[in-house]
Amino acid sequence: MAETHVLFVEDDDVIREATQLALERDGFVVTAMPDGLSGLEAFRADRPDIALLDVMVPGLDGVSLCRRIRDESTVPVIMLSARADSIDVVLGLEAGADDYVTKPFDGAVLVARIRAVLRRFGHASGGQSGGTETESQPVAGVLVFGDLEVDTEGMEVRRGGEQVALTPTEMRLLLEFSSAPGTVLSRDKLLERVWDYGWGGDTRVVDVHVQRLRTKIGQDRIETVRGFGYKLKA
Repeated sequence: MAETHVLFVEDDDVIREATQLALERDGFVVTAMPDGLSGLEAFRADRPDIALLDVMVPGLDGVSLCRRIRDESTVPVIMLSARADSIDVVLGLEAGADDYVTKPFDGAVLVARIRAVLRRFGHASGGQSGGTETESQPVAGVLVFGDLEVDTEGMEVRRGGEQVALTPTEMRLLLEFSSAPGTVLSRDKLLERVWDYGWGGDTRVVDVHVQRLRTKIGQDRIETVRGFGYKLKA
């Protein structure tokens, strides 16, 4: 199995060194950097499989670093935040992060979240296998919803004939909606199917990704059903 390369950007020496050791024990190859600028240089030089970015790092903060990475790549990004209720969590997701973990975190929980993201992105999971996929599979072919075309085999999306660039997480989210148009999908169900959460998670992850998806495929294409979730207009 190919080794998974993790870029870890964290300015706290103790957290950086302890986390790096924990990830390496689980089979990951880790490049650890103390600030955003060195993190960006390492990303461009090494092209890691996944990036772990602390929000509050010097030089180039984690949110700005995430945005720079997303301008160049669809590599999965997990933000690390010291406060679960921080606006930085939402800012990180809006910048293109795929998930976040709140500090202080348990090493086993962080590894589980990394593996969940990597399974979604089709990368090696580092160390031992993290399990099997359980998400529903969309119907093969090209699905058409007004001016929106979703190619579920070629993994491409077009709107008005123009190709739409989606991150892998946004694509998986759209595939869930397009596999059941007109059906309301709850936030918890989307967390389970798209983010591979077998436990309760923060639904802000879903809300921010839905909003990002709306800006790309049309604001009125995904409807909010208050108190229940979201559905794709057939």
